[in-house]
Amino acid sequence: MAGHSKWANIKHRKAAQDAKRGKIFTKLIRELTVAAKMGGGEPADNPRLRAAVDKALGANMTRDTIDRAIKRGAGGDDGGNMDEITYEGYGKGGVAVLVETMTDNVNRTVAEVRHAFTKFAGNLGTSGSVAFLFSKRGEIYFEPESVDEEKLMEVALEAGAEDVEEIDGGGFLVITNPDKQFGDVVDALREASLEFAEAEVTMHPSTEAEIDADTAETVQKMIDMLEDLDDVQNVYTNASWPAEEE
Repeated sequence: MAGHSKWANIKHRKAAQDAKRGKIFTKLIRELTVAAKMGGGEPADNPRLRAAVDKALGANMTRDTIDRAIKRGAGGDDGGNMDEITYEGYGKGGVAVLVETMTDNVNRTVAEVRHAFTKFAGNLGTSGSVAFLFSKRGEIYFEPESVDEEKLMEVALEAGAEDVEEIDGGGFLVITNPDKQFGDVVDALREASLEFAEAEVTMHPSTEAEIDADTAETVQKMIDMLEDLDDVQNVYTNASWPAEEE
């Protein structure tokens, strides 16, 4: 069990996601459709689709909406002309940024992404410039006082989780391999009636960039602009957001 000071980061990310619920649904449906087209429509045999389904359920998307998106993708009707491209760069204060996109017009997408970086004192970099700072992993987040620590550790580790981290400020984070083990652990936690707040496959930074409140405001404006772009699926940073004043 390792202590982990990312409570401020989690609260910050969840608040931003909650404010953009409608936009998130559009992006989740696109991911479900493309994942089903590329790897088949059965989540048990398609780890990417399984992760997309869990993320959609966590965002309170209905099962009918999820199933329709999977059916479209598995039937080959959608997602056929989408290129998946990840852009890399730095924001203000040296914050590393990864931008995952799905696009049918690469020229449009790169121009829009570059504009967002430039507008808020950032720089779009070359391929590989910051990707080495991130690794893909599954994260399952439990809110403070929502779960019994001993039971959580027993169930999660038995199901194949790599670690269970206690978060400074409250809560727990279950870390898994991003592929099959992520789905296995999610299933085991549900079967044990351990209710988590969020489960997703994400890009985790190996180091965090400490930033002050003014820099954080600028970086957040850049992230907001990027996430508002239709072609952008996910934005990841290694920013360590300053804790809110009590």
